[in-house]
This record gives sequence, C-alpha cells and structure tokens, in this order.
Amino acid sequence: MVSLEAKRAEMLDGRALAEQIKKEVAREVRRLWDEHGVKPCLAAVLVGDDDASRVYVRNKVRACAEVGIESEHRALPDSTTTAELLALILNLNQREDVDAILVQLPLPKQIDEAAVIAAVDPSKDVDGFHPVNVGLLALGRPRFVPCTPAGIIELLDRNQIEIAGAEACVVGRSQIVGRPVANLLLQRNATVTICHSRTSELPSVTRRADILIAAIGRAGFIRGDYLKPRATVIDVGVNKITDTNKARALFGAQAAKRTEAIARHGYTLVGDVHPEADLVAGKLTPVPGGVGLLTVAMLMRNTLQAARARRGL
Repeated sequence: MVSLEAKRAEMLDGRALAEQIKKEVAREVRRLWDEHGVKPCLAAVLVGDDDASRVYVRNKVRACAEVGIESEHRALPDSTTTAELLALILNLNQREDVDAILVQLPLPKQIDEAAVIAAVDPSKDVDGFHPVNVGLLALGRPRFVPCTPAGIIELLDRNQIEIAGAEACVVGRSQIVGRPVANLLLQRNATVTICHSRTSELPSVTRRADILIAAIGRAGFIRGDYLKPRATVIDVGVNKITDTNKARALFGAQAAKRTEAIARHGYTLVGDVHPEADLVAGKLTPVPGGVGLLTVAMLMRNTLQAARARRGL
C-alpha cells in the first residue's frame, strides 16, 4: 500500500522535448538545403485501414512538414499481397529522391512481415528494424537506432538522469522497444535486466531498478510496489481503456476526466504503469505526453541522418 503522504513524482515532459528536437532537426534541414541543395524525403507506407496506424502515419507526415522534410504517403488496400508490397519497396529502394522508408506496422496478417522488413534498403531503414541495422546496434555501432528506444535515451540524457552505473530494468522484450533499449542502456554502462512474462517474482526484480522501462502493453500493470522509491520510470505503454468501470478502478478519485474522455471519444489512453506509481517514483513519463511524441521526433532525426549519410555528408 502506497502512503497518500508520499511526494508525487516529477513528470518528464516528452512533449516539450519532442518540440525541441524537431526544432533542432528543422535547423539542420535548412542548413542541408542552403549548403548542399538537399532536402530529405521520407516515404511512409500504410497497408490497410487500421485506425491507430492511420493516425500514426498522419502524425509522421505532419511532423515532416513541420521540420521541412519532404514526405510521400503511400496508402495500400487491406487486400495487398506480400508480392505487391515488396514491389513497392523495391521501387522506393531504387529511387534516388527517397532517403528514408517507413512501413507502418503491424501489417495485415496475410503479409510476410519479416520479408517486408528485410526488403527495405538498410541505408533507408529509418525504423532500424532491418536485420543489418539490428546487428549493428548489437555490436555497438548503430546506424539507425529504433525511434522509441532512441527517444528514451534522449529523454534520460536531457533530464540529466545518470545511466552509467545505474541498475536498469526493462519489462518487455520486443524487437521494437525492449531489446534495443536494453542494448542501448548496456552500451551506456548500466547494469541491465530484461523481464518478461516468464520472469519469476517480477516485483522483487523491478524493485532493484534505478531506471525502469515499462513496455509490455498491459494497462496499469506496474504498480507502486513494483518500484524502488524515487526510481526513474519510463512508461512506453499506450493502451486504450473503453470501460468506465476499469477506468474508475485504475484512477480512483482522479477518474472523472478519464470517464469523461471515454464518454466523449469512446476510450482513454493509459500506460503500462499504474497511476499510483507517481507516489513512489522520483521521475515518471506521463501517458499521453511522454515517450510517444519523442518517437516521431527521433524519426525526423533518423531521416535527416539518412539523407546526409547517403550523400557522404
């Protein structure tokens, strides 16, 4: 049980930091144009009509416009085959005016996702998912760092949270967040533990962590008693809650705004970390307003990096 007298955690503002990073990228994009006549271009490919994926792609295209990056949005029907998608990727690989390729995941179930990821030119793979880029990251020589893990490290650095010597725990072992962020923390001299669904006595492991990364996709799973007092907690989860009773159970006396959101929009967004955690943690990322916005900002930075690297700049 968490004491109500406990000091609430400092919220780490992902929104402000994302805006700062995008401004830095915009300055470098202008410089690239002024000095070399080059404007980076990102091709974003969306297959199907998944609402969340459509929103994510729209946000990425909007961010491109904000920082001065050209963007090309390719929307394909839900019936698209693996062969058809691979043909599009081959075309984008060969085009000199395209610096970066993003295929929005997840893909419809009839498409071979692994084959699609492997088909993207590694020099244009700004998501950092191609096996070559995964291998380079594992070797400590990253070309493109996956955007969410890159954003997490940026958040820690710019808030002057010491990584070297810290005990870090990553809850979740996905190839998109868990494994790459664990690798990055290890390369920065943290002592890293990766936890997952088979971890025994999970709270006893997470309570050792000075830095806890929650990336498991389970709403409110990490409760206050999972945390070391005053730990830094990075909540990567973005879970939709549509049940007002569940929202009340999670948020208690603070549930009014959440139930209003459900009534208005049909859902409210909740992280993997339980709301009571802010009475234990020292620093905590909010959901929304935390890591998600940084993911898009780091995609812009990776696209700029791709444009420079392809031209030897």
